Amino acid sequence: MIPLYDNNPTRRFPVVTVLLIAANVAAFVYVLFSPAPFQQFIVRYGAVPAFIVQPGIPAHGPLPPGATVFTAMFMHAGFFHLAGNMLFLWIFGNNVEDIQGRGPFVAFYLLCGVAATAAHIYSDPFSAVPMVGASGAVSGVLAAYLLAFPHARVYTLFWFIIFVRVIPVPAVLFIGFWFLMQLLNAGGGGSVAWGAHIGGFVAGLLLAPLFRKY
Repeated sequence: MIPLYDNNPTRRFPVVTVLLIAANVAAFVYVLFSPAPFQQFIVRYGAVPAFIVQPGIPAHGPLPPGATVFTAMFMHAGFFHLAGNMLFLWIFGNNVEDIQGRGPFVAFYLLCGVAATAAHIYSDPFSAVPMVGASGAVSGVLAAYLLAFPHARVYTLFWFIIFVRVIPVPAVLFIGFWFLMQLLNAGGGGSVAWGAHIGGFVAGLLLAPLFRKY
């Protein structure tokens, strides 16, 4: 199922959400059209747990390992990775920005991203595989949206073979199902950092009440 939009209007234009999406897209386009190999950017600017927890290991990029906790949030491994994260950020981020305010929303987003990376490192501290993507920060945004707007309707595209329909789903059910999938997939391996999604979501639940303006 794919979320398309919600029925939750905002009071003002979501400047920060748009800028975050633009930054992620710009980073992807820059890497995509750079003469350097795509994978080289992922290794240099992705968050590698082994480099972060073991300072003695020489990093493969120009930045201190700790700084990659932030740069990794703006790197994506492919078009669909980027598109999925930005779709979720657009649908849910504008309302969270609206209730938190622009400055606090930036801090909230980055803190959730850092917490997500910390959770990923905790799950596999000696991994040499770079973690990239805005998923952890966006997971925190989902948590904040859930707390603030549990009864908002998320218009969701469902399909099964030839059955295709857009159905309004309460946010509490949509986000609850999403989080359940993260829990069920955690520990299953693969290229998705499920632990980061869970960590970002839990951070969002804990931090959101501190950032909400009303």
